[in-house]
Amino acid sequence: DIGHSESPITPIMLGDEAIAQKFAEMLFEAGVYASAIVFPMVGKGSARIRLIPSAAHSRNHLDLALKEIIRIGK
Repeated sequence: DIGHSESPITPIMLGDEAIAQKFAEMLFEAGVYASAIVFPMVGKGSARIRLIPSAAHSRNHLDLALKEIIRIGK
């Protein structure tokens, strides 16, 4: 679930704060920077990780990020 963002910020909605923090940590270890956004920045049960793709990212960067998001998500 990537929410309904209308900005360059792409959230991955995870719900649970501990899962969001662990997910972001595992992405970082895999070379992908994503911030965990947890209560009180968002309401309880609305935790997410936040990605901000930009024109500075190559196709390889985006492919790596997708590959790691899928791997960690499983």
